Amino acid sequence: MDKIQNSLSLCTDNNQRTWLAAACRAALAAGSLIRKRYEQPHTITMKGAIDLVTETDVASEAAITASLTEDTPGIPIMAEETATSHATVAERLWIVDPLDGTTNFAHGFPFFAVSIALLDRGTPVVGVVYAPLSDELFFAVSGCGARLNDRKISVTGTGRLIGALVATGFPYQVEATLPTVMRQMQAVLPRVRDIRRAGAAALDLAHVACGRLDGFYEMNLQPWDTAAGWLLVQEAGGMVSTFSGAPFSPFSSDILASNGILHPQLLPLVQ
Repeated sequence: MDKIQNSLSLCTDNNQRTWLAAACRAALAAGSLIRKRYEQPHTITMKGAIDLVTETDVASEAAITASLTEDTPGIPIMAEETATSHATVAERLWIVDPLDGTTNFAHGFPFFAVSIALLDRGTPVVGVVYAPLSDELFFAVSGCGARLNDRKISVTGTGRLIGALVATGFPYQVEATLPTVMRQMQAVLPRVRDIRRAGAAALDLAHVACGRLDGFYEMNLQPWDTAAGWLLVQEAGGMVSTFSGAPFSPFSSDILASNGILHPQLLPLVQ
């Protein structure tokens, strides 16, 4: 927890400090578990044709749920492996992805993270993304900025698309979405420096927030994929919307995140 000590003092609201500490403690505990299991054999269960879950997803979710319940009793939790409804709620809600990038984890590809966010009446107030292999803890509190391992981060100042590195992701519903994915790729790729597809939306959004990427877009995502990263990008000075340009919600099905400067240039391409 030494990664957030200086940042905790910047939060003048006692609730915010409590929530941030709770989210970070849960993320670090789950990350430690994931890191220990990374090079071990995995038990894989298929949720769809190419959508898989491992025993580590389940164990990580259990660890996070136990930690959050202990630190913030009374706040409900929507977690990927046990979620039964995507309906929004009026009060506070934890949204958890215990292992974003499960396919990468299962194949030994080192790009995955834990994602935890707290929504208050649909608005993000705390967001944490932890990459266990690199030991990078990204976190943000509404109104207090975004940080990486207690160091303030911000989006890039890139103003021209041709100088931009942009990331995207591919939906699990390949046949239904392939035409749109290819049209977007044909529109975006010739106009930017390059496109990356690494396979963990929460971590892609964290990389927009810290300036490693200039933008990110993807469709057919779930709330646990985007809730924490949404706040990270906003608090780092960036912009997040739907493909139509409407205000974003983690219950939106598509997302465009950028450094803000490039947003008007990217919107018509992803549309």
